[in-house]
This record gives sequence, C-alpha cells and structure tokens, in this order.
Amino acid sequence: MMKKQHKRMEALQYAFPKTVPVMAGYLVLGAAFGILMRVNGFGIVWALLWSVFVYAGSLQYLGITFFTAAVNPWYALLMSVMLNARHLFYGLSMLDRLKGAGKFRPYLIFSLTDETFSVLCSEEVPDHLPGDWVYFFISLLDQFYWVMGTLLGAAAGAMLRFDTAGMDFALTALFTVIFIDQWKARKNRRAELTGVFSSVICVLIFGKDVFIIPAMLMILSVITIGYLKRKDKEEPI
Repeated sequence: MMKKQHKRMEALQYAFPKTVPVMAGYLVLGAAFGILMRVNGFGIVWALLWSVFVYAGSLQYLGITFFTAAVNPWYALLMSVMLNARHLFYGLSMLDRLKGAGKFRPYLIFSLTDETFSVLCSEEVPDHLPGDWVYFFISLLDQFYWVMGTLLGAAAGAMLRFDTAGMDFALTALFTVIFIDQWKARKNRRAELTGVFSSVICVLIFGKDVFIIPAMLMILSVITIGYLKRKDKEEPI
C-alpha cells in the first residue's frame, strides 16, 4: 500500500512541471472567463459550475454569448459541435495512450482540452512511473488551474469595471504559443504543416465560419494516407 502511494506521489511530482506552461495560461484565461461571466450578470457559482462541468475553453466563452443573446438552442448545439469537432480527432489519436487508463479513462476523455492534449500527446512516461496516474494528474492539474482562474476572475469581476473587449482572444494566443513551442521542438513538422495548409485551404473554400470540420477531415485524411504509406514501406517484401 505504501509503495503504491509513493508511486502516486512520484507521478504527481513528475506531472506538475509538465503543466506549468498550461498553468501560466489557464490562470489568466480562467480569470478572463470569470470576469466575463460576472460582467454579464452571472454569479460566482455559475462561473464555477461551468468550469467544473463544462470545462471547454473557447466554448465557455461562446456560451456566454449564447445565454446573453438568447440564441436558438439548435443553433447553439450546431455551433458547439462545429467548434469542438477537433476533439473527435484528439480522441482518435489518444486511443492507444488511454487504452490502459482504467478507472481514469472517463475523466481523461472529459478533460482533454487543446492544451492538455498538447502535453499528453508528446509525453513519454518513464517506465518506473504509473502512466495512468501521470495522465490523470496532468489532466486534473490543468483543470484545477482553470477553475482557480475562474474563481479569481469571478471574484474580481464583482469589484472591477473595465472594457472586456478582446479578452476571449487570450485562449487563441495560448494555443498559438504552444504550437510555436512544439514547432521549435520537433524536427519532423509534417503534422504541423498539414494542419496549417489544410486550415488555410478550407478557410478560402468554405469561409471562416464553417471551415473547422472540413479542415479536420482533410487533416485526418492526409495524415492517414501518409501513415499507411509509411507502413507499406516498413513491411518486409
């Protein structure tokens, strides 16, 4: 029993440094969301509930608009699916990593945000550590940062009054920083280039409002074809 607890503590100590860049962004982004909730008439409890049970980053920001503008529920559903369609592909690419996650798997699926995915997909857990606990702690810490940021922002929003225009762009800025960091760290940038060019092409063809799903399908197709070609080359004759 003591050995298991020691392994879990080691997993937590290993996971925490991996989440520090996300912490720096999520505290600010969560605070921005909390402030926006308060200035739009929602209390601290509502802000916390959204961050605990919705926890969807950009969708939470968009959700404020849905509620304040009394948007048609079917339109809100369609926009939500389009906005988060990328998570379908995140999930597919994480199938092997989450195969042995056991009891943590439902939470790991729920908490797979853009930034958490960026950390998990490139993570190689040392053999002496329990991988399921490392993945769990990374995901849990990331959500904890978001919730704490939301709490701080909601509390500050009750006291501060200022122009909040553009605050929701902070989420895009964080994801851009993570993308640049991975671009610098990787020698093979096929996946990144595929994503950039596919997105640009689909924006030009379909427009900025509906390009996400076509872009994701194009990215998945190109990566799958490339993967199959590499597999064929690796097979012995």
